[in-house]
Amino acid sequence: MGVSPDGLESHRKFKAKHSLPFLLLVDEEHRLADEFGIWKEKSMYGVKYLGVERTTVIIGRDGRVARIFPQVKIPGHVEEVESSVRALG
Repeated sequence: MGVSPDGLESHRKFKAKHSLPFLLLVDEEHRLADEFGIWKEKSMYGVKYLGVERTTVIIGRDGRVARIFPQVKIPGHVEEVESSVRALG
């Protein structure tokens, strides 16, 4: 599943646009992002703001965090995650 602080309608559009086969959860108050320590100060064009540091977390069948991919860069990431999931069995 995916999680972001974006609203429900934004999630619906994003899921449809990218034909995502998984759930997208709304975290508008960024509680989960705070828990994972990924709600951080960011900077764009010299303007500082708070936002999510793109991160992938793999949760094992036992409900425990199995792997964390911090500061995700899109190219090659899907393949890296799939490889990790296969390795976990």
